[in-house]
Amino acid sequence: MSRLSINEWAEEDRPREKLQALGAECLSNAELLAILIGSGSTDESAVALMKRIMNDCSNNLNTLGKMSIRELTAYKGMGPAKAITILAACELGKRRQKTQVEERRRLSSPQDIYEYMHPTMQDLDVEEAWVLLLNQGFRLIKPVRLSHGGISETAVDIRLIMKEAIVNNATVIALCHNHPSNNLFPSRNDDNLTQNVKKACETMRIHFLDHVIVTDGAYYSYSEKGRL
Repeated sequence: MSRLSINEWAEEDRPREKLQALGAECLSNAELLAILIGSGSTDESAVALMKRIMNDCSNNLNTLGKMSIRELTAYKGMGPAKAITILAACELGKRRQKTQVEERRRLSSPQDIYEYMHPTMQDLDVEEAWVLLLNQGFRLIKPVRLSHGGISETAVDIRLIMKEAIVNNATVIALCHNHPSNNLFPSRNDDNLTQNVKKACETMRIHFLDHVIVTDGAYYSYSEKGRL
C-alpha cells in the first residue's frame, strides 16, 4: 500500500475520508500529519513518509516538534513548505496545552437568555429568530440564527431547529426572537410557533427551556408566564 498514492487507496483508508467518517481521534499520528503535508514522494505515500519520520522520532510528537527544518527536509518528499507546516502544527499543539479551556456560558433562565441576546438584537429593524443550543447543564453549545427579515414576523423552519439540535448534540434548546416594534407581547404566530416547537422537542426528547421575545429594555418569557 505504501507504493500507492493515497488517491489509489480504498476510500475508507484515505486519511481525509477517514477523519470525516470516523473523527480525528480515530487517526494515527502519521495519518493526521499526512493530511497536513498532502503528498509524499514518487516512492511512498504521505502516510508512509510520516510513519518513517515518526519511527525515527520514537513515535513521539514532542521529539518531532524539536526537529529543525533542515532535519525534516533531509527526508525525500519532505520539502521546506511541508516541514514548516509540521512545525507550525506542533507549535499550535503546545500553545493549546497552555490555553485554558473556555467556559461555556450558562443560560438557565429567561434573564440569562435576554442578557445574552439583547446586544445582538437591540438595533435590528427587522425580526430575527435564533435558537440557542445548550447541553444538559444549560451551557451554551452554539447560537444559530434561524431567519432574518420581516417587520412584524419572520418564518422559522422547525425542521432546521431539530436538525441543528441533533447535529450539535444539544439536549436543551431555547428559542428567541425580537420585536422591532418594541411590542412586548407575543402574536398568534408566536404562540403557534412555540407550541409547534414544544411538540417537536417532546418527540425528539429535547428539553424546550423557553421562548423569549426580546425588546429594547424588556423581554417576554413563555416559561415565566407558565405557557410551556
